[in-house]
Amino acid sequence: MGTDSRMQPLARGDRGPAVADVHAALRSLGLLPASPDGPDPALESAEYDAGTELAVRHFQQVRGLSVDGRVGEETYRALSEARWSLGDRLLRYDPERPMRGDDVTNLQERLLELGYDAGRADGILGPETELGLRAFQRDYGLTSDGTCGPATLRALRQLGRKVTGGRPQLLRQSASFVESGPHLIGRRIVVDAGHGGPDTGFTVGETTEADLVFDLASRIEGRLAAAGATVYLTRGRGQGPALAERTAFANDARGDLFLSLHMDAHGSEHARGVASYYYGTGSGASSTVGEQFANLVRREIVARTGLLDLGSHPKTWELLRMSRMPAVRLDCGYLSHPVDRLLLLDAWVRSAIAHGVLAAVQRLYLPAEADPATGTFVLPEKA
Repeated sequence: MGTDSRMQPLARGDRGPAVADVHAALRSLGLLPASPDGPDPALESAEYDAGTELAVRHFQQVRGLSVDGRVGEETYRALSEARWSLGDRLLRYDPERPMRGDDVTNLQERLLELGYDAGRADGILGPETELGLRAFQRDYGLTSDGTCGPATLRALRQLGRKVTGGRPQLLRQSASFVESGPHLIGRRIVVDAGHGGPDTGFTVGETTEADLVFDLASRIEGRLAAAGATVYLTRGRGQGPALAERTAFANDARGDLFLSLHMDAHGSEHARGVASYYYGTGSGASSTVGEQFANLVRREIVARTGLLDLGSHPKTWELLRMSRMPAVRLDCGYLSHPVDRLLLLDAWVRSAIAHGVLAAVQRLYLPAEADPATGTFVLPEKA
């Protein structure tokens, strides 16, 4: 799962007003047909049936969410945001409660196409989007108030696309990593050990996912610190901060990179391997550096451990979306699979994973001509 949802998910067989709200959202998106009982059936009789589950799965797939057919916090939030179209409401920056929705995403994408740096097209109206909007309004003779109202909408719709061949802020971000130099001294790396506290994650005997990923995070911290980086762990051994607290911690630390560590589990006996995830919708908006880092770290770990390569995938999970720096979630293997489990319980393998993370971080800052082959980077010995 993309998040550790604290809302009791809605699933097949559930009934009630919350299900009726989900039905309304799915119908507004054209994913469910109109109710045969009329426009306002009794809220208590609304049922989460097979058709609802199929529609939810389709929605999750196209939105880059975990596809499980259930409506937890993240899917419910995404359904709510999908209801908004550009022009449905005035858009303005609120530092206390930033506006979120598909209309915000559309505004960000339009500004980016016109050559204005509005930040990442993540559907959250933050200070970067406001600055981009004000710059657009100023250049086109509008009142530069940072509010997207009727006059601003008309101007946006009348203008053709100016930027082609890539989005400038993403290209700048990618180039800045290499231009800042190859060393790791002073780099701020935030490492998040998933789960923790009462949330132990997947458990095998006395071994918990929370303990294993904390051990792995500690090994990564040591490797990166030895290379000169400043490393922040989002939790201690017995702590279990909420998802929002983890991303807020990373943002407050002004991290250069954010890596969240997990180990997976599945009922299928064939489920095994390493996967990485970066922010992206799968249909345009994505984190360029996040994608690059996700590919590097996954390939380095596969080369050093022999774990199966499951690829890198774009997701809109809140952990990736709310982080203000390139963020990657790394699923290091399946504790539910006997081979992966034996490997992950081996301290030598966990050290090899930590070395793979160090190699990936270092390679992210190297120019192409100095980039070593996957699996070959070794931290130089100090004199």
